[in-house]
Amino acid sequence: MSDVFMNTYHRLPVRFVRGEGSWLFDAEGKKYLDFSSGIAVNCLGHAYPPLAAAIAEQAAKFNHVCNYYQSEVSAAFAEKLVAACAAGGMKKLFLANSGAEANEGACKIARKYSLKKYGAGRHRIVTLRGSFHGRTITTLSATGQDKFHRDFGPFTEGFAFVPGGDIAALDKALDKAAVAGLLIEVIQGESGIIPQTPEYIEAAARFCAERDILLMFDEIQCGLGRTGTFLAFEQYHYADGRPLKADVVTLAKGLCGGIPAGAVLAGEKAMDVFEPGDHGSTFGGNPIAAAAGLVVLNTVTDPAFLKEISRKGDRIISTVKSWNHPRVKEIRGRGLLTGIDIDADAWPFLEAAIKRAGPGTPGLLLLSAGLQTLRLLPPYTVSDAEIDEGLNIIKEKL
Repeated sequence: MSDVFMNTYHRLPVRFVRGEGSWLFDAEGKKYLDFSSGIAVNCLGHAYPPLAAAIAEQAAKFNHVCNYYQSEVSAAFAEKLVAACAAGGMKKLFLANSGAEANEGACKIARKYSLKKYGAGRHRIVTLRGSFHGRTITTLSATGQDKFHRDFGPFTEGFAFVPGGDIAALDKALDKAAVAGLLIEVIQGESGIIPQTPEYIEAAARFCAERDILLMFDEIQCGLGRTGTFLAFEQYHYADGRPLKADVVTLAKGLCGGIPAGAVLAGEKAMDVFEPGDHGSTFGGNPIAAAAGLVVLNTVTDPAFLKEISRKGDRIISTVKSWNHPRVKEIRGRGLLTGIDIDADAWPFLEAAIKRAGPGTPGLLLLSAGLQTLRLLPPYTVSDAEIDEGLNIIKEKL
């Protein structure tokens, strides 16, 4: 392993040279079934032929133009993405490079919206305990997990945290005289695949609408079809059955199938908050990323494709439940976003699943989420046979 990298990652003992579909291969030819997808990034798997072709075709034309201009491919990608999010109320977007950048943009939109309409002092952003919104100083400030805050203060002022599921605490926190926005993951990924209840999300939407607080959904990990709908919050509704609408949505990770990209989308209330000079990103809307993103969107917006994601997720959950295994405490998730709570620390389990690889014997790539949760994020293209093989390895290691 190279020692020139800063010591920021607890690296697992493997180094890859190529991938194909749901599989990665190391320099010794050993193969690994990938249930991590680069942390929900490689949503169409590795070396997906249409994605590789689109990237190569665009790279042969031009790699980048600055955002003083538009490129044809970036405009097509932007229009397709807004259309894909129209059911959630989205009208316009800003293209960035990452999830952290997307969430920074969302916070800026909320603060400027409130400042222009109500004046100074109404700038607080409320997020949930257990949330994860990024690793910049501001998105760390928005992240409701103390372990990420150590050693990096002072933080950006103006963030407050509330426990998920506690409607009374949320009601109290959303002070219309002080709060500009609520930033929320309907399924928290980093803290253990924790879904919010329909009642909680409905209350959040209602409070925000009544108090003119921007309702902002962080869909960086749970969006883009991973839960079986294009946006995860599409599965939540008002008590009377009306679909929820957001004011702001953030996306990244799988947005361009492995090419860095992020997006902030805004609905009617917030879509014209930014003015020239307010925000920018050198690489945002990069043509190569946009070409890859069009392949992702053309694939993932297909209702039949989304239905398959839901079916595959149901297969994972029903199979694990059928084991009735004494070491499995709980399994949660939607679509291909699954958390399995086990009765021991997850990290040694991840190492054991990788070290299983040998001649004729595949290893398995998993993630952790929280201390004792195995996080499963297979590519959307994973086959039933691959699902069964991966689950059999998990059962073997249990």
